[in-house]
Amino acid sequence: MGRIYTRPHLVAIRGLWKSEGRKVVFTNGCYDVLHPGHIRLLEQARSLGDILVLGLNTDSSVSRMKGPTRPINNEQDRAELAAHLAAVDAVTLFDEDTPRELIAELLPDVLIKGADWSHFIAGREEVEAAGGVVLTVPLEPGLSTTNIVKELLARQPAGASRPA
Repeated sequence: MGRIYTRPHLVAIRGLWKSEGRKVVFTNGCYDVLHPGHIRLLEQARSLGDILVLGLNTDSSVSRMKGPTRPINNEQDRAELAAHLAAVDAVTLFDEDTPRELIAELLPDVLIKGADWSHFIAGREEVEAAGGVVLTVPLEPGLSTTNIVKELLARQPAGASRPA
């Protein structure tokens, strides 16, 4: 089971992991409504190193990206849930629109994102300049939080009021 770290604590512990020769993998996202696609990506990412760090967007960051009705689950709940996943060793929150600053501080050995982000991977330059590797993994077709939310809303009876 992972832990939830503040950014300064995570950066400090990263120094320890580096001195121990442990390979650190980093990925990030909203992880708003956890689904099998998330789990598979995290398991694949974890298989690439000794430590998997998951950077989670804060609530305000998710809202800026996804709109005012998101996130569905608040940042503390999302972080707690993620920290309990077997593949995840460390969770930290970031409030910026991208995790570039966090990645630049952490300098993971491997940066991994879903293939839907292959056109722009924040932190790529920093990781590669430090000798790290940047990889993308294919997404699970049809599995996304946005699709889950749309499906739930579509199942509401006609005329039913939507929850606030």
